[in-house]
Amino acid sequence: MSGTVAAVLVASCLCAAAGQALLKLGATGRLGPIEFANAHVFFGLLGYAVGLVLWMFALSRLPLFVAYPFTLLTTLCVGVFRLVFLGERPGSLAYPGWALVVIGLVLFSAASRPS
Repeated sequence: MSGTVAAVLVASCLCAAAGQALLKLGATGRLGPIEFANAHVFFGLLGYAVGLVLWMFALSRLPLFVAYPFTLLTTLCVGVFRLVFLGERPGSLAYPGWALVVIGLVLFSAASRPS
């Protein structure tokens, strides 16, 4: 995998995670459907859209079994964003869980390299 495609995969995951955090901000405290029409929701959806375009670019260059493990990175990014930007504190098992996600991503990436 080239450095460019790897960077695109990481950027796609970051966009999806940022979109999720923005959607949470836009949804919190809202009661009716019309209240979901706000800037946070708009930019959250935009983040998802940009992430989708980046993801499609990566899929055009890689087999799915190589690209798909990078979706694990989105889980890690959402965890970090919720901690940093939303002030949500994870439970005690979240940190080892995040470490397992990183280990899993490394193992999947290593297994995907041609021998």
